[in-house]
Amino acid sequence: MDVEGKEASSLAQSDLLWLSHDVEDPSQTFLNSERAKNHPKSEIASFQSLTKNFQNMIDRMGAVVGSQNVSTASSTLEQHSHDESYHRRQLPAVVVWPSTTQQVSEVVRLCYDENIAMVPYGTGTGVEGGVTSTQNAVCINVTNMKQITRCHIEDFDVTVQPGVTWKALNKHLKDYGVWFPVDPGSDASLCGMAATGASGTNTVRYGNMKGNVINLEVVLPDGKIINTAGPNRRAKKSSAGYNLTNLFVGSEGTLGIITSATLKLQAVPESILSAVCFFPTVEDSVTCAVNTIRSGIPIARIEYMDEKSVDATNKFSNLTNPVSHSLFLEFHGSENATREQVDIVEEMVKSNNGSNFSWAATQKARNKVWQARHDMHYAHMAQSPGKKAYTTDVCVPISHLPEAITYARQVADESALPCGILGHVGDGNFHCMFTFDPSDPAELQKTKDVAVKIARKALALDGTSTGEHGIGLGKKELLIEEMDEALDVMRSIKRMIDPKNLMNPDKVL
Repeated sequence: MDVEGKEASSLAQSDLLWLSHDVEDPSQTFLNSERAKNHPKSEIASFQSLTKNFQNMIDRMGAVVGSQNVSTASSTLEQHSHDESYHRRQLPAVVVWPSTTQQVSEVVRLCYDENIAMVPYGTGTGVEGGVTSTQNAVCINVTNMKQITRCHIEDFDVTVQPGVTWKALNKHLKDYGVWFPVDPGSDASLCGMAATGASGTNTVRYGNMKGNVINLEVVLPDGKIINTAGPNRRAKKSSAGYNLTNLFVGSEGTLGIITSATLKLQAVPESILSAVCFFPTVEDSVTCAVNTIRSGIPIARIEYMDEKSVDATNKFSNLTNPVSHSLFLEFHGSENATREQVDIVEEMVKSNNGSNFSWAATQKARNKVWQARHDMHYAHMAQSPGKKAYTTDVCVPISHLPEAITYARQVADESALPCGILGHVGDGNFHCMFTFDPSDPAELQKTKDVAVKIARKALALDGTSTGEHGIGLGKKELLIEEMDEALDVMRSIKRMIDPKNLMNPDKVL
C-alpha cells in the first residue's frame, strides 16, 4: 500500500467533519482545524483527493447497485453508525445495499482500488461495536440478499444469503421437521452470526456457529470471491486442506464479507419439556448445573438467572417466582427419554438445596416457564429508565463456573452498579448486564473497569474474555492478554488477506 493511502486510512472519524454533509467546503474546514496541523501532509493530500472524488465514487457505486441503493442521508448514516453496544457512534461516509454477491464484489473492488475502508453491516444486533465505523468507510449493508438458495432436507443442510435471519429460516423450515438450533436471542442474521462466532441457549447440546457452518462464500478485501470449503461443497466433514471455514467464522468482517453460508440442520425433537427451579445461593444453583452436565444427561438448555434478575422480571412481567437464584432447563428427545431426564434432574435439584421444581410440556406452558428468562433484558432496563445496557460475555471451564460467577457478583456489588447475571451455564458462558448513565463518563468508566475485572478473572480460570459476542472494538486489549504470542499469527493472517487494512479496520486486532 502506498504511504499516502495508508496514512489516510488512519484518520479518525471525528476529524472528518465533512461527513456531516453540512459543510460547504469540507476540505477547507479540515485544513483549518487544530488537529489537521498535527497530520502529515500526505494525509491532507489524500483527504483532499477523497473529498474531491467522493461524488464520483457514489456515482460509480450507484452504477453497480442502482442509485436508489446508495445513500448519504444523515438519518441513514446515523442508523448505520452503531450496533446495540455502548460504543461511540461514528458516521460512515455512505451506505450501499448490494443485492448479489457479484455486486458486493464490484463495490469492494471499487473501495480497494481507491483505498477506502469498508464495514459490512447486517442486522446491527452486535454488542461489541463490530459495525461501528472508525474511518470514512463505505458501509455495505447486505440485508437485501434474503434468499434461501438451497435446502436439502434429506441431507440436513441449507444455504442462505446474509439477509436471512435465524428466526426467518426456522419459520421457513417448520413444516419439514427440521430446524437450525443456534439462537443468539435477538433475530440476528445467520451470516452475521457466522461472522461473530455466535452461540445461544441451545449451545450445550447443539454447539455454536463454529460447529454448525459447513461452507462459506466470502468476498475478500480485493473483491475476489471464494468458497471456504470449495464451490458447492456441503459434506459434513472434510480433511481437505486448511480449515478456511472456521478461519472466517468469528473473523468479525475483518477478513472479508460473508455472502452465503451453508449450515447444518437438526431434526425437530419428538418431545420437548421445560423446567424451572430455585436455589438459595449462586453456588448451589451453578453446582447443580455442573452436576447435570457431568451426569451425561443430553440436556438441550440450562440457563442461570440470579436473584436480582428474578426480582426485576417479577415486577416487569407480573410473575410470582421465588426471588432467588434460578435454573431454566429444557429437554429434547423421545417422550420417554425427556420424562426420564426430568425425573433425574429433579432429584439433582433437591440434592443441591433446590426447590419449587416445576416442568411443562405444551408450547403455551413452556413459554410461561421461560418468560422470566426471555424478559430479563427488558426488565432490567425498566428498572433503570434512561440508562443503557452494558453486557459482559465471559466463558470458563464448567468446573470453575461457581467461582467465576461468585466473583462477578462480588465485584458488581462492590461497585454499587445495577447488575443482573445470567448464563448459558451448560457450556460455562455467562453475562453480567449492567445499566449505566450514558451521559456520565465516570459511570461508564466504572462499568468498564468492573467488566475488565470479570474478564481477567475468567482468563485466570483458563477461560476466555468472550464466549459469543466477539472482540469488536470493546475487547481488543483483553485479546492481547488472552492470546499472547498467537496474536502475532492472527496479525500475519490479517496482513496477508487484507494488506491495505480496509476491511472493517480497527476491529479485533
